[in-house]
Amino acid sequence: MMFRDKFTDERYKLTDEKKAVALDVLRQRLNRQLQASLEACVRCGICADSCHYYVSNPKPEHVPAYRAEQLRKVYRKLYDGTSRAIPAWTGAADLDQEMVEALVMTAYGSCTMCGRCVLNCPMGVDTRFIVRAARGMLAAMDMTPEGLKATVNVHLEVGNNMGVGEEDYLETVKWMEEELQKEVEDTSAIIPINKKHARVIYTFNPREVKYFPYLIQAAAKIYNAAGEDWTLSTESWDATNYGLFSGDDVASRKIAANLEAAVNHLGAQTLVMAECGHGYRSQRWEAENWLGHSYPFPVVSFVELQAQYIRQGRLKLDPARNTKRVTYHDPCNQARSGGIIEEPRYILRHSVMDFVDMEPHGAENYCCGGGGGMLSMTEFAAERKAAGKAKADQVRATGAEILATSCHNCLDQLDEVKRHYKLKVKVQNLSELVANAIIWEKR
Repeated sequence: MMFRDKFTDERYKLTDEKKAVALDVLRQRLNRQLQASLEACVRCGICADSCHYYVSNPKPEHVPAYRAEQLRKVYRKLYDGTSRAIPAWTGAADLDQEMVEALVMTAYGSCTMCGRCVLNCPMGVDTRFIVRAARGMLAAMDMTPEGLKATVNVHLEVGNNMGVGEEDYLETVKWMEEELQKEVEDTSAIIPINKKHARVIYTFNPREVKYFPYLIQAAAKIYNAAGEDWTLSTESWDATNYGLFSGDDVASRKIAANLEAAVNHLGAQTLVMAECGHGYRSQRWEAENWLGHSYPFPVVSFVELQAQYIRQGRLKLDPARNTKRVTYHDPCNQARSGGIIEEPRYILRHSVMDFVDMEPHGAENYCCGGGGGMLSMTEFAAERKAAGKAKADQVRATGAEILATSCHNCLDQLDEVKRHYKLKVKVQNLSELVANAIIWEKR
C-alpha cells in the first residue's frame, strides 16, 4: 500500500483540536534560528544538487527549498500581514488536511535531515531545522509514521529502542567477554559492568546486543588493549535517541535524562557514545538544549577515543592485517553535524594498508539515505533505496573492497544499497578494522 493511501486512517485526519496543538508547537519553536531560516530563502535552487534525493532522482519535490516551503506557507499565513490579507499573492496556506499530507510526505518521506543543503545554501537557511519543526508539529498531532513512533515508544517504555531485557543484555555481554578471552587467549580481558567511578562509561546501539554482538567484542578488545578504566551500565546503556528524528522534544528530553542519570549514579567521568551518528549528536550537541542544563561530564564519540588511543601510543596496530582497499562513509550526524572528520581517517591510515577517500568526502559527503529515522519507516523503503544511488555511485568510483563507517543506521542502509546496486564491497564498522589490527600484549 502506498503511504498516501494511509491518509484515510483516522490518525491522519486533521481536527480543530489537532490543528490548535500543532500551531502551538510552531509558536513555541519559533525562535530566531527558525524564523531566520523561514524568512531567508531566495529560491535560488543551489540546494537542489546538494541533496542525495535530488541527485538520485531530480524532481521538484526533492529540492530542499520545496520541502521547507511547505512549512513556510503555514508560517506566512500566521505571521505575515500581507499573506493573511492576500494569501494567493505570497503562497501562504492554512494548516488544512491537504497541507498536513504535504508535510508528512516532505518532512518524513523525502528528507533524512542530513544537513548537506545547509552547507551549500548561500543564505544560511537550515532546512534540517525547518523539517524537524514540521515533524514536531506532526508528532504533537500523533501523525508520526508508525515505525518511527514505535521505536521512540519502546525506548521510553523499556529503556532501549529494541526492547532488549536486562537478562538478555547481560547474557550477551558475558558471552562476548568469553569470546574475547578465547580470541586473545587472555582471561584478564574483561567487560566491566556497573563499575563505580570508572573513567569511561560506554554505550551501545541495541542492534549490537540483538544482531551484531561481535561489535561489542571489538569495542571490548580496544578498551582492554588500551588499558582503559571503563564500564557498562545496566541502568541506561542505549546510545540512540530517535526523538531527534521524530521531532518530539518531550521524548528526546526523557531519553537524554535517563542516560545522564546512569552516568551520574555510577560516578563515571566521561560518557562515550558508541559508533552511532545520531546518538552522538543527540547527546553531545542537542541534549543540553532539551534538558535545559549542561552535563556535568564530557560526551565524546568512540571514534574520537580510538583516535586518541592511537595518538597516545596506547594501541599497537598492524595495518598489514587489513590489506584490502578501504573507503570511508562519513555519517552525517558525526561529520557534518559533529565535526568528526579527520579522526576516522587518522584511524584508518594507522589500521589498514590501502585507504582511499570517496569524492566528495568529509562534511560534503552525501548521506547514505538511511538517516532521519528513515530505516524505521518501512512505508518509504522504495524512496530510501532510490535515494541511495548517489552513495552507490560514490562507492563504486573508489574501487574499494571494504566500505567502512561508524554508524548503525549507515551500516544497515549501506548494506541495502550494496545489494540493491550490486556493489562488490563488504560493509564494516570502523572498530572492526581497528580491533582486527590490534597486536595483543598480555598484561
